[in-house]
Amino acid sequence: MQPSLWVPVKLETERLLLRPAQEVDADSIFERYAQDPEVTRFLIWKPHRSVTETHEFIQRCQRVWTEETAYPWVITHKSDHLLLGMIELRPDGHKAELGYVLARDAWGHGYMTEAIRTVVAWALAAGTSGSQQIWRLWAYCHVQNTASARVLEKAGLRREGILKRWAIHPAFGAEPQDCFSYAIVRDAAQK
Repeated sequence: MQPSLWVPVKLETERLLLRPAQEVDADSIFERYAQDPEVTRFLIWKPHRSVTETHEFIQRCQRVWTEETAYPWVITHKSDHLLLGMIELRPDGHKAELGYVLARDAWGHGYMTEAIRTVVAWALAAGTSGSQQIWRLWAYCHVQNTASARVLEKAGLRREGILKRWAIHPAFGAEPQDCFSYAIVRDAAQK
């Protein structure tokens, strides 16, 4: 049996450390962004009502690493270890989806662009043979989320179109919303 290429790893950028979530992160995640309705406005989950929900989320993060079904990283600033947000990679055969969230006071500093570029480079380099090779990374964002669209474009993903009635964003009600689809593929990433 071949060992998994998707083992928990820390990733570093010039300013950031991306690492697997730990139980001790729950209070910071809750306070920094999980309970903030402005941060969660364009997400597919509702703001956490209590830190208990955040603890359950951390347990889910740890479980999916073990199950190798998703790879969520906490994003912290290297200089002071301040928790800034999270980013998650969800492999599915030859492709993988990205999802992310950033605390409001971290918006506009290029942190998420930096984190996305690092995860994309890691994912495209991680699998070089067999069924775990990633050829396509993709993400979507609500059509009104212009800030997220800019982040994805700055990170090197290209808009592919609009996914009509793609995802339910609770802040917009129970109806599925239109979303922009973005992707980067292995051959384009290597040019």
